[in-house]
Amino acid sequence: MMNSKTPPNTATRMPALFIGHGSPMNAITQNPFRDTWINLGKTLPRPNAILCISAHWQTNGTQVCMAEKPETIHDFGGFPQELFAQQYPAPGAPDIAQMTCDFFADGTITPTLDWGLDHGAWTILQSLFPLADVPVFQLSLAMDLSFSEHFSLARRLASLREKGVMVIGSGNIVHNLRLLNQKFDWAIEFDNYIKSALETNNEEALIHIERAGNAARLAVPTNEHYLPLLYIAAIRHVDDNMHFLTEAFDLGSLSMRSVIYQ
Repeated sequence: MMNSKTPPNTATRMPALFIGHGSPMNAITQNPFRDTWINLGKTLPRPNAILCISAHWQTNGTQVCMAEKPETIHDFGGFPQELFAQQYPAPGAPDIAQMTCDFFADGTITPTLDWGLDHGAWTILQSLFPLADVPVFQLSLAMDLSFSEHFSLARRLASLREKGVMVIGSGNIVHNLRLLNQKFDWAIEFDNYIKSALETNNEEALIHIERAGNAARLAVPTNEHYLPLLYIAAIRHVDDNMHFLTEAFDLGSLSMRSVIYQ
């Protein structure tokens, strides 16, 4: 088993993953999504660090967390105490976070200590890397950027994969909390639209989801859960193989579709 003394990975292009995280309860209950994450973690190469782009960190302008010991953030309410008791004490990666800032013109990305690991990050990382011994840092979603601007910014992150950094986006392709616990044709329609766009590497279809019409408006009522997928699609390498990890729905209107490029 690899441990914190394992030498840094210098030769492998790290995979890029988008994980449909769904309910925070997936982290502590027996369910097929968590089973997939646990099994996947056993096969992933060990990265030098993990960059996580989570639906649950939105800011004015793009920010990167430089914390040496990022806190486990319980950014939810109404769940059992067992969930609030969860901790993911992974170290931060301030040096790599600074390198990430340096990819861009001054002021494009703002360093901050005012964050940690929100539940979009730790609920999946504790299954993928349960020892919490891989350094992790988060990049925020700027609320003032368009889909195309997010995609362009994300492209600049692609070289991180060559430096041993695994990039993980965490959200949900279909995420409508107002319409739960029913099976919706529009949810399936939009999920299939994105599936086809990913399979054909159709970047325009991914960016311009309005092409999916009313299905897109219902599936993506707000942008934050969809945007992490754009970051992962943007750093796809021409030599990558793509594989869907899960293709199911949870609670009717949460697509748990997850994808890996490697």
